[in-house]
Amino acid sequence: MIEIAVLGYGVVGSGVVEVLTTHADSIAHRAKEKINVKYILVRRDHAESSLQGEFTKSFDEIVDDPDIKIVVEAIGGLNPAYEYVRRSLEAGKSVVTSNKELVASKGAELLKIAQEKNLNFLFEASVGGGIPILRPISQCLAANDVVGICGILNGTTNFILTKMFHDNMSFEDALKLAQKLGYAEHDPSADIEGMDACRKICILASLTYGHHVYPEQVHTEGITEIRKTDVEYADSWHGVIKLIGEVKKEENGRLQIIVCPMFIPSDSQIATVDNVFNAIMVRGDATGDVLFYGKGAGKLPTASAVVADVIDCVKHLKARKYLFWDAGSPDYIDDYTKDIRAFYVCAKYKEDAEKGLALATKEFSTLEHLKRKNAPLGEFAFVTDTMQECEFRKKCIVLKKAGIEIQNTIRVGDM
Repeated sequence: MIEIAVLGYGVVGSGVVEVLTTHADSIAHRAKEKINVKYILVRRDHAESSLQGEFTKSFDEIVDDPDIKIVVEAIGGLNPAYEYVRRSLEAGKSVVTSNKELVASKGAELLKIAQEKNLNFLFEASVGGGIPILRPISQCLAANDVVGICGILNGTTNFILTKMFHDNMSFEDALKLAQKLGYAEHDPSADIEGMDACRKICILASLTYGHHVYPEQVHTEGITEIRKTDVEYADSWHGVIKLIGEVKKEENGRLQIIVCPMFIPSDSQIATVDNVFNAIMVRGDATGDVLFYGKGAGKLPTASAVVADVIDCVKHLKARKYLFWDAGSPDYIDDYTKDIRAFYVCAKYKEDAEKGLALATKEFSTLEHLKRKNAPLGEFAFVTDTMQECEFRKKCIVLKKAGIEIQNTIRVGDM
């Protein structure tokens, strides 16, 4: 029998205990060992629960118990999760977590401790919830040189954008609905400002390319500036707007990495991914595009991925799985304004849209004019040809000096 401890009894922690309990026999068959939850670390009493014998408020009781071989961290955030995970590894216990903030910020350090102690630090559920993505990248696609990874990494923002696109809702109304349905937190800033997706693309990039990418190195934009106007123009362009996390390796060995809203053409596989679903596209030199699709969060999907890691830990208690990346560096990430792509622009020129469009055409040479119904006087929109973002920004400054009011710009995705 393998004794484990679960830190936290919220959505993920309670889901892990539920899956381990209700599927105990089949899990034991797959793991070749019976798995028993000896401790559940809680902050408050759960008088209604039947697990009183397992509850503890003392982490020291867990870390000092030599019978505990695996610790499942389901607290979330950095404090006290980072301390608990580090101490668990240093005490000779393998760790499984779904904590994307922890892995994105401290992954290289914790993986190094695990390597030195011949332990496992596994975190499949930290990206995509129940969608298997880290194992396929590290194992199934290992023969490929991965050209890039991109996709929808946050279900909350995808739900909001779906409602704006299909139900003609404003951003504010769609966010309220997401909160009402439990898809968005009371404080939704980590989702709508892009930080959740940023942490996930950092983990994917670190695992794929072998060096830690830190969240502060990634240019990150959320969806708070997306308007119904932009959605209508995206529709007229035969596309949609999605919050995308994207990383690609350049010939110089550096990475281009970004999180931001993008225009996605309707013939892209990612364009049809709606509501709370996630989709991650891995572009390999041998396989081409491989798409991973499913619910990126939720109690049982996330718990399923966590328990799969627990089973892996049980199977590799004396034979460490290879999952590792080195520390990163400041010059590892290239300047995102050097990246080449097309751009959507919505602008206004006094009350003369045609004259404004003529000025824009003179500056950009090649552009695709977009139209929408009931556009106010002076409003016009277009999609540029591909160019470096720094060049695009310079051209926008020229337009502003000519009296054009730029209301919004959105990058165009190539996926």
